[in-house]
Amino acid sequence: MRYATVNIFGIFVAPFAPMMLVAWLITSPLLRLGDRLGVTRYVWHPSLFNSAVYVIVLSAVVVVAGWL
Repeated sequence: MRYATVNIFGIFVAPFAPMMLVAWLITSPLLRLGDRLGVTRYVWHPSLFNSAVYVIVLSAVVVVAGWL
């Protein structure tokens, strides 16, 4: 489990930044699907729910990246 810096067009970026982007790309369709299915009707605070889903997906991305 070693996280190395990522070289993007000559700029060294912390490995957490691309992971955040990947998590956002996974979360966006997931939240859209939840809206279509009406999940947000049963949630007390939709913005807090969206943030929690993002954090869960981000933590899963970090764990999977650590395994690879």
